[in-house]
Amino acid sequence: MRRKLAAGNWKMNGRYADLTQIEALCAAHDGAEADLLICPPYTLVAAAAALCADHALNIGGQDCHPEAAGAHTGDVSAEMLQDAGASAVILGHSERRADHAETNERIHDKARAAYQAGLLAIICVGESLAEREAHSTLEIIGAQLSASIPDAATGENTVVAYEPCWAIGTGLTATPDQIGEVHDFIRARLEDRFGDRVGQSVRLLYGGSVKPENAAEIFAVSNVDGALVGGASLKTNDFSPIIRALEAEANPS
Repeated sequence: MRRKLAAGNWKMNGRYADLTQIEALCAAHDGAEADLLICPPYTLVAAAAALCADHALNIGGQDCHPEAAGAHTGDVSAEMLQDAGASAVILGHSERRADHAETNERIHDKARAAYQAGLLAIICVGESLAEREAHSTLEIIGAQLSASIPDAATGENTVVAYEPCWAIGTGLTATPDQIGEVHDFIRARLEDRFGDRVGQSVRLLYGGSVKPENAAEIFAVSNVDGALVGGASLKTNDFSPIIRALEAEANPS
């Protein structure tokens, strides 16, 4: 049985004063019936991890360099994230793919670095609006899966997050049928490549304007094991209802 995961991506938001939101999440969700993760900016990783040391909430990074160390000004390695207390890292987010021209091959190398550092790699895939309108969604997703995920992927070191680019920060959300089609496709591709045991063990998250109002409907979709949440993860009052909706799906009464 795959354990549900609610992951929050703070993106380029958050200062030390905002660590109170981390503290509030820790207090509200100790003993949560789902795995919980917040990925703040690099400047807050160590402090957030220290706050969460005795709690269920985990802390991750938003990206890492493929190399462990070297002359890479401004970059952060997977080993540095792990040393700061992170347990996971987001890789291949559409904003990184677009703003930094990251290729599938680059993301593959970053995922291998994450594995070597003992981090959970959350590998993002997703299509643009033009690609969806051209009916190329599954072709695009398939190519991203094939080239971005290393052969060493398992359910313990890898999560796949489907984030349609046109639904990130726009207020638009894919319909349950659209989400289900892609998540079922991803599951089938993982099973074909890695076998049923590993393919069934990798958790699949949906991301793209997930909010308290639509979380329960999204979590009821086939092969949705949780969410990668952007703006709604910045405030405990917004993220907590999403977590509770996920817990309700994990343990229906």
